[in-house]
Amino acid sequence: MEASELARAVAAGKSTASSLGLDADEAVVLHNSNRLTLRLLPCDVLARVAPAAIRAGAAFEVALARQLAATDSPVAPLDPRVEPRVYDLDGFATTLWTYHEPVAAGDVEPRDYAQALERHHRGLRQVDLAVPHFTDRVAEAQRLVDNSANSPELAADDRALLSHSLRTLGGTIADRGGPEQLLHGEPHAGNLLQTTSGLLFIDLETCCRGPVEFDIAHCSRVSSARPGRPWYLDVRMPDEVAAHYPAADPELVRTCWVLMLAMVAAWRWDHRDQFPDGLRMGRALLNELRAALDRYGIDVHS
Repeated sequence: MEASELARAVAAGKSTASSLGLDADEAVVLHNSNRLTLRLLPCDVLARVAPAAIRAGAAFEVALARQLAATDSPVAPLDPRVEPRVYDLDGFATTLWTYHEPVAAGDVEPRDYAQALERHHRGLRQVDLAVPHFTDRVAEAQRLVDNSANSPELAADDRALLSHSLRTLGGTIADRGGPEQLLHGEPHAGNLLQTTSGLLFIDLETCCRGPVEFDIAHCSRVSSARPGRPWYLDVRMPDEVAAHYPAADPELVRTCWVLMLAMVAAWRWDHRDQFPDGLRMGRALLNELRAALDRYGIDVHS
């Protein structure tokens, strides 16, 4: 959120919790993007505050979390002290979740990640909700890059690369005709909590339908260890997770991984994107995409 909205969003989150009988004298900002994530104290609740314009995403996330609560899926639960729904106040939509104290951050072992993701997928197979297909999300990214008004700072050759990659790779995955199911949609490290209760997935609003390999492809480890580079994606991680995930197709995982690079790169060039240092990440992702296409011998221009 922009600075002009931030104070109002924090106030809305605190006021919502207070109106429900929760003591919310202090708010600690944990994450700020298109939605604000707050830790409210002393009630120790996690509040997710979204502009009213994207309220539908918050409502979907609550509906999904309520269904997953009846399964063994490792997801962060809603706060049990209040009614599980979206609360509207001052132009913001707030949802309240159980706060989990994180354990010391460290790399998640591929086996542990695969086991948690498989449990999450088992839970999602028990959910009855209408969700978009993963190709709908690819199409959203396609519209961003095909219309220069949506991505004015994207150079012509980069625009062509992203457009061809999205169209070709999305079609290749969709046309294979393999099994599909409900997915998390973006189960990357930023949406995975390491807690005393184990690994827990958050940010459920990206749920879509597709092959499990699409989710596995999002598990790339982000590192800043290489000199001269702001960060890089560990290309080994999806392959290692796939090796511990029953029946995962390694070749499809790699194709989905390259598609994921193209999708995330497209979103970083959206002129409305609020990701910190987004354009710098967008340029780095384009480099990663070119390297991945070359590494795997994928021709997206034919």
